[in-house]
Amino acid sequence: MAITFEKAFGIHPQGLQVRAQRAEIIAGNIANADTPGYKAKGMDFKSALAQAASKQQTGMTRTNEKHFDVRMELNNGVGYRVPNQADTGDGNTVDVQVERNLYLENSMEYQASLQFLDGRIKGLKKAINGG
Repeated sequence: MAITFEKAFGIHPQGLQVRAQRAEIIAGNIANADTPGYKAKGMDFKSALAQAASKQQTGMTRTNEKHFDVRMELNNGVGYRVPNQADTGDGNTVDVQVERNLYLENSMEYQASLQFLDGRIKGLKKAINGG
């Protein structure tokens, strides 16, 4: 019975990719906390992960080097965040404390996914080596 990586790992590799993109968005918000007029961005993790899962299931591949690699475009779910605070006068909607907390939460979830995948890989290695 053959085991594919898709069966062994499921959606977790795509989850790591979406979490990495989410970390970049949050880091961009923190970096632009003092930029006048900057609007904080956020990501709907569920819709981005669903998009990644659907692309995994469709098995889209590039048949020509001039084609776009649509598997890497995870732009669904990214939008502007509704500000929690009143306008400070410069039009910036970044709340640094909120962004730091979101970054920490995303980082912990990323690490948990890595640990899960590490466990799966160790299990597969153990099955292959027979011990």
